[in-house]
Amino acid sequence: MEPASGELVIVALSGGVDSAVAALCLLRAGHRVEALHMTNWDDADPACTARQDLADARAVAAELGITLHHVNFAPEYRDRVFSGFVDGYRAGLTPNPDVDCNRHIKFGVCLQHATRLGARWLATGHYARVDHGPPPRLLTAVDAAKDQTYFLHAIEPAALARAVFPLGGLTKTEVRQLAVEAGLPVHAKRDSTGICFIGKRPFKEFLAGFVPEAPGDIVTPEGDVLGRHQGLAYYTLGQRQGSGIGGQPGREGAWYVADKRAATNELVVVQGHDHPLLWAARFSVAGLRWLHEPPAGAALAVRTRHRQLPVPCTVAAATDGALQVTTRVPVFAPTPGQYAVFYAGDECLGGGVIASVTRGDGLPAGAPAASGASSPA
Repeated sequence: MEPASGELVIVALSGGVDSAVAALCLLRAGHRVEALHMTNWDDADPACTARQDLADARAVAAELGITLHHVNFAPEYRDRVFSGFVDGYRAGLTPNPDVDCNRHIKFGVCLQHATRLGARWLATGHYARVDHGPPPRLLTAVDAAKDQTYFLHAIEPAALARAVFPLGGLTKTEVRQLAVEAGLPVHAKRDSTGICFIGKRPFKEFLAGFVPEAPGDIVTPEGDVLGRHQGLAYYTLGQRQGSGIGGQPGREGAWYVADKRAATNELVVVQGHDHPLLWAARFSVAGLRWLHEPPAGAALAVRTRHRQLPVPCTVAAATDGALQVTTRVPVFAPTPGQYAVFYAGDECLGGGVIASVTRGDGLPAGAPAASGASSPA
């Protein structure tokens, strides 16, 4: 069941171009459209864009002639998203707050608020598609480079049944063009990148306010000390920039973070993107949430990072309830605390948190790396 023409749809209007065009598409499809802008982070720091985003949302709503509702979910966001983000970093993990935000805020309390406003449907500017079934199925976007199912995999099936993704069949270029043609005031606004509550601040500077520094040695796998780090929490596996060790006499090539040894407080770095310790084909996944549990014998693929193309894999249940995952080719720096998301063809089935990684599978000579994998800045 999909929204009928003339039916009320609430669009989560962020103040960006994607949600603005989502509202435009809904209007052109004949729906009654109202907008809901969420303030999820209260911060007077100039790096926070919340005030400008609200102003942009108001300008879009005025241009489209739709009602804009404004609600503050900052307390819920801190409790259900930000607290887990900080706890994860304190535990030496690399959590992803966007997944929790979609689950608990956008398709949690925001969906509940849309219901109170009289709407069955909540639309967002995500690049994804949904087959409402029943049962509902989450499908990848037509624009593979913009697909956001990785971030949506953990929402409840009941919430997916009420979700509308108007941009799922469009490319980003088409979305920008629609915004220009419609004269939307945000048509040239740059896409937001990074974590919303950090804004334009350096990540370490922000995190240091919640996770204190704990200096230790930067070492090679062989134990050579190259420098000092400021705290393991400030680094992530596969990271290329930010170690601060620079060039080393007799050692040419970029350095990457390969491991974090909590017991000795050592940050392990290696040279070269293709170093065997940066690649792995075996890892365990815990805390699984399924939109559609994989049918027996299904051909599965997995993403361990957003923008990484799904990599064919096999899975086996472990005694602790986790899944043991083996990928057909090694993937770059699968990271505990990040998510592994599973696919069958163009359907996103669900996923869980990477709990442990078997390192050193290496990148076999002549073997292709996981397509689309890239190291973070």
